[in-house]
Amino acid sequence: MPPHILILAAGASSRMGPRDKLLEEVDGQPLIARSLRMALATGLPVTLALPPDRPARWAAVAGLSGHRITVERAARGMAESLKAGLAALPADAPVLLLLADLPELHTEDLLAVAKADPSYIQRGATESGQSGHPVLLPVWLRPELTCLSGDQGARDLFQRHKDRLRQVPLPGNRALTDLDTPEDWARWRALRGE
Repeated sequence: MPPHILILAAGASSRMGPRDKLLEEVDGQPLIARSLRMALATGLPVTLALPPDRPARWAAVAGLSGHRITVERAARGMAESLKAGLAALPADAPVLLLLADLPELHTEDLLAVAKADPSYIQRGATESGQSGHPVLLPVWLRPELTCLSGDQGARDLFQRHKDRLRQVPLPGNRALTDLDTPEDWARWRALRGE
C-alpha cells in the first residue's frame, strides 16, 4: 500500500503573538495552503489535521481537495494531532508525516522520502546530515505512536529505534527550516530578498 500523507496543522502557533504562522504568506499563498497543495501534488492520499478553533486555517484551504479531520483535543499537544490523524488512516498504510510549517519543502522532497523503503523509519535530512522532516512512519511503529502524549513528538521513538532509522538527504536545509516567531519570519524573508 502506498504511504498516506498526514499533515499536522493543529498547533497553537503560540510564539507568533497575535499572528498565525500557518497563515503567513509563502509563494503568494498561506503556508497551510502551500503545504496542502505540495502534498496533493504527490498524487498520494492526503489528510490534514486541523484544530476546531482556528476557522481562518479552515478557510485558507477551502476549495482544495484532501481529507480533513478535526483534532478536538489539539490544545493538549502534538501527540493528540498525531493520534487523531493516525486513527483516520488505514491501519496497514505507512504514513508520511508532514508538519505544515516547513516553508522550504517541495513536492519532490516529499516523494523522495515517500519512495524510500517503508520497513524503516525514513527521515528527511539536510545535506549535512541533520535529521528533520518529512518522516515516513512504518506500519510496525503505529502501536507506539498511539501511546504518545502531550506535546511529545516521536523523537524518543526514533532514538529507541535508531537501528531501524534511515535518512533521506534533501537539498540545503529544507528539512529543518521551521519558522516559529515573527523574528524568524523576518530573517527568512530578508534572506529571500522579500
